[in-house]
Amino acid sequence: MLPTAYQIPAALVLLLGGTVACFFGYRLFRIVLGIYGGVLGALIATSIVGPAETLPLVIAAVIGGLIGALVLNLAYFVGVALVGAALGAFVLHVIWPYIASADPHVLLVVVFAAAGAAVAIWMQRLVIIIGTAFGGAWTLLIGALALIGDRAARAAASANDVWVVYPLDPAPGKEWVVWVWLAIGVAGTVVQLRRGAPPPKVKKTKKARG
Repeated sequence: MLPTAYQIPAALVLLLGGTVACFFGYRLFRIVLGIYGGVLGALIATSIVGPAETLPLVIAAVIGGLIGALVLNLAYFVGVALVGAALGAFVLHVIWPYIASADPHVLLVVVFAAAGAAVAIWMQRLVIIIGTAFGGAWTLLIGALALIGDRAARAAASANDVWVVYPLDPAPGKEWVVWVWLAIGVAGTVVQLRRGAPPPKVKKTKKARG
């Protein structure tokens, strides 16, 4: 959790990072991995430090963010697998309420996550596009809500509210957020699919001597 004074800058980072991920996730996948690796690393580091003064928390967030960004950026295939695993777990949580009322067993979540990771490696482009579009849409939305003064969303910048990391379990009175998120995610997916793959790099060749 970040200090209150840093929640607005954090929300701005979420907004900009989410926009890049949502609409340019496939083309800029390594940058997106760096952004989300940084956010994840900062969250883990500040959670380990726990409640403390502002300076130690900021230092922990910066160091954790740099490590997280570096790890995910270097481990490209790990990043792809994580996107697929997240999508697999998400699919399970979408369909499970129609099967049973209780939460799915952790082993089942692991199975779906593993299946998602395997599919992601096999169908990299499509999985990366869908994963970054919807992941970026949620990050973008949370950042935007925090910037316009939504208290619950502002808590997203410091990651101390469960609905922030679990879109299918919105805060009371915020069910509309899910539909906005889905709409932005679909828009991001369409934009990325229309943009297609990045143009291949053409190596320069020396002109033949005549």
